[in-house]
Amino acid sequence: MLTVNNPILNGFYPDPSICAVGKDFYLVTSTFAYFPGIPVFHSRDLKNWKQIGHVLDRTSQLPLAGCGHSQGIYAPTIRYYDGTFYVITTNVSGGGNFYVTAEDPAGPWSDPVWLGDDAPGIDPSLFFDEDGACYYVGTRPNPDGVRYNGDWEIWVQRLDLEQGCLTGESVKIWKGAMNGVIWPEGPHLYRKDGYYYLMIAEGGTGPDHSVTVARSREIFGPYEGNPDNPILTHRHLGKNYPVTYVGHGDLAEDAAGNWYMVMLASRPQQGYTMMGRETFLARVVWEDGWPVVNPGIGKLEEQVTIPLEESRFEPADTVFHFWRDRLPMEFVTLRNSAEEMCSLAERQGWLRLRLRRETLRDAADPSYVGVRQRHFCWQAAALLDFTAQQEEEAAGLALVQSDRYNLRFEKVRNERGTACIHIRRCEDGVDQKIAAAEVPDGVCVLRIVCRGLEADLYFEQNGVKHCMAQGVDLRPLSTEIAGGFTGCTVGMYASAEGADSSSFADFGWFSYEGL
Repeated sequence: MLTVNNPILNGFYPDPSICAVGKDFYLVTSTFAYFPGIPVFHSRDLKNWKQIGHVLDRTSQLPLAGCGHSQGIYAPTIRYYDGTFYVITTNVSGGGNFYVTAEDPAGPWSDPVWLGDDAPGIDPSLFFDEDGACYYVGTRPNPDGVRYNGDWEIWVQRLDLEQGCLTGESVKIWKGAMNGVIWPEGPHLYRKDGYYYLMIAEGGTGPDHSVTVARSREIFGPYEGNPDNPILTHRHLGKNYPVTYVGHGDLAEDAAGNWYMVMLASRPQQGYTMMGRETFLARVVWEDGWPVVNPGIGKLEEQVTIPLEESRFEPADTVFHFWRDRLPMEFVTLRNSAEEMCSLAERQGWLRLRLRRETLRDAADPSYVGVRQRHFCWQAAALLDFTAQQEEEAAGLALVQSDRYNLRFEKVRNERGTACIHIRRCEDGVDQKIAAAEVPDGVCVLRIVCRGLEADLYFEQNGVKHCMAQGVDLRPLSTEIAGGFTGCTVGMYASAEGADSSSFADFGWFSYEGL
């Protein structure tokens, strides 16, 4: 037996979908406005996970220009059938629902097959029946007219993979378990013991989130709800329970016939969520023809015991150097590929960020390369070689929740041409300088040390560390204040702040580690 710690993916990894192929498990999550889109993780024990690639790693697959921070890619589903992997998802910022395929889940993945206006709504999933027929299942607004916010329904239709289009009749199959249900979404179909099982999320991805299930002898219904619905929720545990927003699950069966569920949940600190929605694991057993989650407990556990043997990977890097010709898989950018804003070749061993007009406060593609915040307490640092040529130019570290909520720790020059450190926080779109100090010019290390909801910021040069600010309040970057569907990322950035510039900032290394 193996003990698994929850969450299994720390940080902003929401809307998980999983599939099992032999003894291997593959998992994908939403990415919204971040590029590359949809990370792919591999595990053999559900405890140790290694990222092996991204599904959407080409701009031709992922048009994100101008999309909002919580728009872009929603709720992917990964499935495997007859030697091919499929991922289906929604780009809510343009194009709608589409799927891509690959023979190897590490990639390369195909260009999108767009399903167009025939596939309204979001959160698509695929189901392959025993005869090989493929079905699309999704959620859409009530076609008879939306009567209230969240008045949606689950529907299914045959998908012709050879033609790349839906075919036959579109059938509403379920509205959800609760009376007056809102946001029935994240649907998945499974077949077991002569039944088709439909599992969905409902209640909205907040405190009332839940997982419910229905079944039918026929794929097009009628579906009967589980009398014990919801099969998983934390909405009854109170606002101060350490794990909240539980829902949006997917099921997988291992090679020995054991069942598991992955789902999203959040871990607030004192009522504030910094890491967004993370991926958790639960055991599932079947009783009287229905799935039971964590039997005898009925909620998510901090530790889950499962009947698998441990299979470890090499520990993840905490210090990233830039000697290779590609950025490490952990790094993401906003709305565009890194090639548009940076170079790993112009200065060997350094990451060069170009100072573009775009800023982190724009719904655009600023020069920003970051990683997800994955711990309550953490530190991030970077070696920076940058001298501002104009007063507007800036480069440094940033903690980003969205273009309206972020914290920037930047090196600039003042009106006298002297090098300075500025600490700026953007809150609800209003940018404010909260600390400033003149510093010696030259190569330096910038460091952010976060403990819960506060951060200390340090400037280091020639082995001497200077504290630039202590106890900086990070609560404005929480989900509860900033809103949206993403958690925080932290990384390197550079900007000419709306001006034209040929300048650049060089980073010799970047580090992120939990404390």
